[in-house]
Amino acid sequence: MSYATPAALVTRMVDAGAYKMQLSTRDTLIRAFMGAAILTLGAAFAVTVSTQTGQPLLGALLFPIGFVLLYLLGYDLLTGVFTLAPLAVLDKRPGATVGAMFRNWGLVFLGNFGGAILVAVLMAVYFTYGFSADPSPVGLAIGEIGHGRTIGYADHGAAGMLTLFIRGMLCNWMVSTAVILAMVTESVPGKIIAMWLPISLFFYMGFEHSIVNMFLFPSGLLLGADFTIMDYLIWNEIPTVIGNLVGGLLLAGLPLYLTYGRTATRRVKAPRLRSTAGKSTAPSPAAVEVERTPEPAGVS
Repeated sequence: MSYATPAALVTRMVDAGAYKMQLSTRDTLIRAFMGAAILTLGAAFAVTVSTQTGQPLLGALLFPIGFVLLYLLGYDLLTGVFTLAPLAVLDKRPGATVGAMFRNWGLVFLGNFGGAILVAVLMAVYFTYGFSADPSPVGLAIGEIGHGRTIGYADHGAAGMLTLFIRGMLCNWMVSTAVILAMVTESVPGKIIAMWLPISLFFYMGFEHSIVNMFLFPSGLLLGADFTIMDYLIWNEIPTVIGNLVGGLLLAGLPLYLTYGRTATRRVKAPRLRSTAGKSTAPSPAAVEVERTPEPAGVS
């Protein structure tokens, strides 16, 4: 099948969410660790390109490389399971319980954090010749990102926190859309194109991705940036995680599931019937409710 209709797509989404909750602890951790490592290496590449060329758009256009690689290898990100796992719970799939969902989220978070920290350490060594020299221009740029996206939000107080949360929501709306769109086709080029568009958008717009930030901010701290671990946790990571959860589930996963997975009964306005005496009578309920019919292929 070259294209899955939205109704078939929702089935694939639910299947994926149920499958991920059935994985062993070992497999979940490995897939999450490698997923974050590849994604954050792609982030380091994008920042390098943006810094060395002075063209942020070029960095955004190339950033999806990491996302594409990890997805094609079947690795996991917290942002993806935030969207897919709850759908399997709502669909009451065997083994898809609230407890299993939280277990999956916790393991993926730990695996993602480990993979991102590994890349942060490796890149800090790379940018400083093993901490024997000052950070390279790219290392300085990463440190400035960390400062601007922690202290920069804190300077605005509650308004800064709201902005951070909204950027987290918008980010996972796009990232989860990329995860979902990759399921509409079995073609590798098709999957790549489908993922590339929303991922480029989120990166160029400066939205907040909790896994990318697990690399950028620890890396910035290792490179001597002017913010603290508590600044990172309170003024970035924790609100970003919450925003990613809300955005991915409410803006990407649930709308598709509710309208294509649990399509409401279609209603039509039936004409009033006339009796032999010339008086109109109301139609019976059976004349009003029409059972659902399969959606025609190609309708979106």
